[in-house]
Amino acid sequence: MNSRDLLLNAAAAAVYAALTLALAPLSYGPVQIRFSECMVLLAFYNKKWVPGLTAGCFLANIGSPFGAADMIVGTAATFLAVYAMRWCPNLFTASLAPVLSNGILIGLELVYLAQVPAAAEAVLPVMAYIAAGECLSVTVIGTLLFRFLMRNEVLRHYIRD
Repeated sequence: MNSRDLLLNAAAAAVYAALTLALAPLSYGPVQIRFSECMVLLAFYNKKWVPGLTAGCFLANIGSPFGAADMIVGTAATFLAVYAMRWCPNLFTASLAPVLSNGILIGLELVYLAQVPAAAEAVLPVMAYIAAGECLSVTVIGTLLFRFLMRNEVLRHYIRD
């Protein structure tokens, strides 16, 4: 990784973490909308963004009420999503990778760590809430945002090259 890409990844990590922490009441918990997650679509356009997005998620999860567990599980969910995007044929399909990985992994984590009563019955609804928030952040907001951003030649250059 050259110094330019390293700096861009550091900036992406900082923006992801800052946006998550700034909107903390919405960013954590069983019903969450993490607006910073729309940034994961950068990895669809170029795999060079994977380290910065993963680091940003890790840093953002320092502020999580579930602490170290969320730093590990949440970061793993984001890494799986951004890594999987390299095989997605289009932006919409790529947007579903974090919906699935976060819905499943974060849903399971929250049910286990929050010790939700009747956990067996609560797993699917919690997964669905996480997936719905992720769908809003990435599939709806993210795809619209990136379709707009990719029209700009300068931004397209930074994102893809």
